[in-house]
Amino acid sequence: MYVYNTLGRKLEHFSPASPPFVGMYTCGPTPYDYTHIGHARTFASFDAIKRYLNLRGYSVYHVQNITDIDDKIINRAKEEGRDWREVAEEYTKDYMEMLRALSIRIDVHPRVTDHIAEIVEFVKGLIEKGHAYVAESGSVYFDVDSFPDYGRLSGALNKEAWRQEEHVKEKKNPYDFALWKAAKPGEPSWESPWGRGRPGWHIECSVMSSKYLGSRIDIHGGGVDLVFPHHENERAQSEAYFGSRPWVRYWMHVSYLTISGEKMSKSLGNIIPFREAAKRWGPRVLRLWLLSSHYRSNLDYSESGLEQASRLYQRLRDVAERLQRRLATREPSHYLKEGDMRLLQMLRAAHGAWHESMSNDFNFGAAMSSVWELTNLYYRELEASESQAVLLYAYKMLEEFNRVYAVLDDIMLGEGSARLETELINLLVEVRSELRARKIYDLSDAIRERLQRVGIRLLDYKDKTEWVRE
Repeated sequence: MYVYNTLGRKLEHFSPASPPFVGMYTCGPTPYDYTHIGHARTFASFDAIKRYLNLRGYSVYHVQNITDIDDKIINRAKEEGRDWREVAEEYTKDYMEMLRALSIRIDVHPRVTDHIAEIVEFVKGLIEKGHAYVAESGSVYFDVDSFPDYGRLSGALNKEAWRQEEHVKEKKNPYDFALWKAAKPGEPSWESPWGRGRPGWHIECSVMSSKYLGSRIDIHGGGVDLVFPHHENERAQSEAYFGSRPWVRYWMHVSYLTISGEKMSKSLGNIIPFREAAKRWGPRVLRLWLLSSHYRSNLDYSESGLEQASRLYQRLRDVAERLQRRLATREPSHYLKEGDMRLLQMLRAAHGAWHESMSNDFNFGAAMSSVWELTNLYYRELEASESQAVLLYAYKMLEEFNRVYAVLDDIMLGEGSARLETELINLLVEVRSELRARKIYDLSDAIRERLQRVGIRLLDYKDKTEWVRE
């Protein structure tokens, strides 16, 4: 497998530090507004990368932060006359709903405000090592000149390009960045050795990633807009703190989602909230579309692109359901005809092409061509085949594809059936409770006995009935 490393700007052979374990940290949201489809693209891309690594036998531990204290949250709260915690919680809930809709699972979801003590200790360590200094106000800044390798991740090697944040007089250099911001009147703050204040933007990710993944991380990712200054600053302060390189083996960045060729932005008024797009197209169609081009290429929002993803989604569902029905009535194949062998070879070619694309820096766009090819083969060739071996191979391909795309879980993992079964049992329990309330005990007892026969035991309490599987 090969991965494009932003640090060095080249494809590198994927070799985690302690295989099969892969530690992956990705930058999550600053919850001050509704999640949009650009965010969704980044999060879905890293989820698919994680899923493919799992498919290849790696055990990926995925940490993604939530920046629940930041200037944007504070400003939004002031504009709306609300408490900053209320703002952060409202939009965090929206973000979590997006993750659930897109079947994205994160192993650890740390929040900044839960890690203030660890952040303070990290900043103290940087000061002690001579990489940071305390200003007169009580703010603490990273001394960029103390880290000679600064700028290599972003390619910004000219100091004139390093200016960031406000150019305050208390900084040694205009390009030094805040690790700890001294408290301002009316803003949230926490105690520290330098007075009350709050964390700078960049320090939080260094602290939370290393807390849960250690001092060496295999994959660190985010949107391409985070390369500078966020990830450049993270790398500098982390390698300065730990005194070793590389802190991150592979830096990975997802490119922009554009609208008519332009990056989404509030100033242009072209932001598309995820919940609006999901309401129109459905989260599974959106997920397929978000994974329809190489993660390092821009993805342009278009009706035609989403319509194509919708067609593919319907074809995948149709093929999965047809294969399931047909395999349920087929006997094992004892002999393969020449035509069956030819079909197996065609399926293996498409299967191999998909793995080749995914193994070459997770080329989602090229891999999607193989998914289309599988559906084409089914309608063109496999529908007429009676070979269980051929149909089973096609179904196994779908299972592998779905482990990455996660759009057929209700069919292939039985999640839809499980939900329906639960709802039907709940309905029977409710009906029985109503029968008991009306003192129609013969029918209520009959329901209890029938459920008992299929392994469902009812537990009657004073004011409710619960059920358990035996």
